[in-house]
Amino acid sequence: MNRKYIFVTGGVVSGLGKGVSAASLGLLLKQRGLKVAAQKLDPYLNVDPGTMSPYQHGEVFVTEDGAETDLDLGHYERFIDENLNRKSNLTSGRVFWNILTREREGGYLGKTVQIIPHVTDEIKSAIYAVGEMTGADVVITEIGGTIGDIESQPFLEVARQLRTEVGIGNSMFIHVVLVPYLACSGEYKTKPSQHSVHELQGMGIMPDCIIARSDKPLDDDILTKIAMFCNVERRAVIGNENISPIYALPLLLHERGFDDYVVSRLSLECGECDLSSWHTAVDRMLCEKKRKVRIAICGKYVKLHDAYLSINEALYHAASWNDAELELSFIDTEEVEKEGAGKFLENVDGILVPGGFGARGIEGMIQCARYAREHDIPYFGICLGMQIAVIEAARSLVGLKEANSREFDPEGKECVIDLMDEQRNIVVKGGTMRLGAYPCEIRKGTLLHDLYGKNLVQERHRHRYEVSPVFRDMIADSGIVFSGMSPDGKLVEAMENPACRYFVAVQSHPEFKSRPNRVHPLFDGFIKAALR
Repeated sequence: MNRKYIFVTGGVVSGLGKGVSAASLGLLLKQRGLKVAAQKLDPYLNVDPGTMSPYQHGEVFVTEDGAETDLDLGHYERFIDENLNRKSNLTSGRVFWNILTREREGGYLGKTVQIIPHVTDEIKSAIYAVGEMTGADVVITEIGGTIGDIESQPFLEVARQLRTEVGIGNSMFIHVVLVPYLACSGEYKTKPSQHSVHELQGMGIMPDCIIARSDKPLDDDILTKIAMFCNVERRAVIGNENISPIYALPLLLHERGFDDYVVSRLSLECGECDLSSWHTAVDRMLCEKKRKVRIAICGKYVKLHDAYLSINEALYHAASWNDAELELSFIDTEEVEKEGAGKFLENVDGILVPGGFGARGIEGMIQCARYAREHDIPYFGICLGMQIAVIEAARSLVGLKEANSREFDPEGKECVIDLMDEQRNIVVKGGTMRLGAYPCEIRKGTLLHDLYGKNLVQERHRHRYEVSPVFRDMIADSGIVFSGMSPDGKLVEAMENPACRYFVAVQSHPEFKSRPNRVHPLFDGFIKAALR
């Protein structure tokens, strides 16, 4: 069977859920026995989102091989359950970086470098590379932005060219549009969808399938009208109203014949779609919960919940698995600094301090870690959250009153968190942290070992500061247990406080590996402790 290429585009407005639609299709095709690869093309000029503010872009999702990528890749991994790689996310910035580097090195032999063919060929090679690397039967490529954006035009031109190269039978275009509701006239309007498709046709692309996004289910006459005016088959117009949880979307799309149409359109050789395990996971989420678990996420980017998207989802997975309704409180740690932790945390069942960068709100995070320890409230520290827990222990249990991180106190004498040796002379910030999957040896007899049930695990990292070996023994003597270490014994990967019923912190980002039908053991343990 020839490799198939599916492109997912969006029109009318951004934020329609192209990523979740692409991820849902990936799941449906995988459950039919096909090998699926997913990819996101982002038009912005940043090389990757690694140096962007979370308020600009939401969380940075890190792959196994250390790529800092768009948060949509998190949706792909959670739905399709395949580890993605650095070829799975490509930005205009990366494209131009590669081309200009090659030009400076004489790689074009004096030729004039142009958008066509050089930029388009670079993008095209990345699309082909994803399929080659993974051996995928189907490559699903989401093109970021909205039709009509200047930045997106080279990516759309690549999609047009690729169809010519691989053939119409081996390629497909899915267009996601908004069908808005006008309350003043009491009706849904299809004209924005028609204009969006017209714009796409102006780029030389005729959509094969349209996903019509709306607040509520659309009547058949609305979908028929879209099909007629947009020149697609009626069965290829799929209504997609707002739905919760998002994990129910593949089931909805399957019921409406989405994957049947894609399989037919591309002549895919595959079996029936087995969604039994996914049904089980979604049923757990939808059933009436007997208990409620209240978790406080104490961080500095809480005004944009997408900044902690994978953490939110991992907590949701674990709460559903434990038959509990999740209630999240997002606590701004700058406010904690002003008013104290007790005002915000006295009624929560668990406290989670996530990752982050910079000194803003740090003292508030330390107060949250202290409150958790002193009141024996289950605590889960992730990346910076582990460093915060170590700083708090150094101050409160060891007596190092000036304990801090070199990141926040460059001239400090009691920096229990310090730069890794290999990071000391690095000036360029983008892509230079400790990134991707690293091994962690787990100490037997610890809570961490009980949770994982393993002696060795691999988790993904994104940081450049570590627990200082100068202070490590001193902190351990205070009762803190460093329950996870790098195999060479140099780097602390996890810590816990046995004096508390659940006080666990890790240097890694385990949230990236949580799945709706396979809960991560650290989140499962945290929710269980919070429920107790």
